[in-house]
Amino acid sequence: MTIGIDARFYGPVGKGLGRYTQGLADNIIKVDLANKYVIFLGKENYSAFQSNSPRVKKVMVNIGWYGFKEQLLFPFYIWRERLDLMHFPHFNVPLACPVKIAGTIHYLILFKYPTLRATTLNWLFYKIKNLVYKLVILSAVKRAQKIIAVSEFTKDDIVNQFKIPSDKVVVTYQGVAESLIGKQKNQNSADNKKFLLSNKITDPYLLYVGNVYPHKNLEGLINVFQKVVLKHKELQLVLVGKEDYFYNRLKKYAKKLNLWQENNIDSKIVFSGFAPDDKLNILYKQALFYVFPSFYEGFGLPPLEAMANGCPVASSNRTCLPEILGQSACYFDPADQNDMYDQIGQLISNNNLREQLVSKGYEQIKKYSWQTFVQKTLTVYQDILKQK
Repeated sequence: MTIGIDARFYGPVGKGLGRYTQGLADNIIKVDLANKYVIFLGKENYSAFQSNSPRVKKVMVNIGWYGFKEQLLFPFYIWRERLDLMHFPHFNVPLACPVKIAGTIHYLILFKYPTLRATTLNWLFYKIKNLVYKLVILSAVKRAQKIIAVSEFTKDDIVNQFKIPSDKVVVTYQGVAESLIGKQKNQNSADNKKFLLSNKITDPYLLYVGNVYPHKNLEGLINVFQKVVLKHKELQLVLVGKEDYFYNRLKKYAKKLNLWQENNIDSKIVFSGFAPDDKLNILYKQALFYVFPSFYEGFGLPPLEAMANGCPVASSNRTCLPEILGQSACYFDPADQNDMYDQIGQLISNNNLREQLVSKGYEQIKKYSWQTFVQKTLTVYQDILKQK
């Protein structure tokens, strides 16, 4: 049988979805020796994916996400490869996909957290985009033979939102990238300190890694941090992520609160931009702890990456996060800034608590294995291929 994987998001630049797609594509071709694979990539990540296996074929698809070209042209590429099954690691399944479908859904963000602040479009185009999104994801859910959900929370959301049988949705937890599984902290590394100084990180710091869409609640975190530094003047807050419209908007917010000034080494908030994995490891290892203030998540990968590097985690108690992080995080209500302030303050002051969370974190990440993920995903493929 020949299985296709839409890997246009492949790589860390694709954020959480990119990590998922990379883990899927890299690992399933190593484990599955029975089937052939066609990996569809964009021109920007075509060379990043490598395989010498005769069972694996790379195909460049110069088609962007979420557009009409994806709907109209991508089915032709799928048909041309004579596939038996196509796995889409996101909801954007072409309406005319000509083969059996496995679809991964990470969350239902536009159903559960719609807001004009999450787009650069005007209200009319946003409404149209939202409607198209809902039609596409509804079509994907109804037409796919199996849906893969990244958490039990997301599975419940899917089943309840679309009124589909529970056994159509299979939960597969992803793993943490090998490149982001670090060793014990090394606080005395001169190279680490040099890297931090190059990013204007001069003090002990709290860390956030990821995008800053409104549901991530970074403005709320900054509000709390403004109060934190009144008591803990030695601290900085480091925000790591690719610069975009939303990060630029957040910079203006931080500047308004006198917490950030461009090219000012004394800024209490540091916007360090995108960090490759080797630098991301340093940022995790050297942080006092990681903060995840999100209102809504489908899986929540960055806190697990932090745990893999011996970094304690303070997390929102919403949606999937208690399921994924278990007892290895210090939780707060993201809508209650006083609660967030109290829990962050406790973690700043309590070294024993941080050490306990580090130990629990190392145990927690053992639950998330790419090998287990691949085996469960292969079972999904086999179930679909058996269907007439």
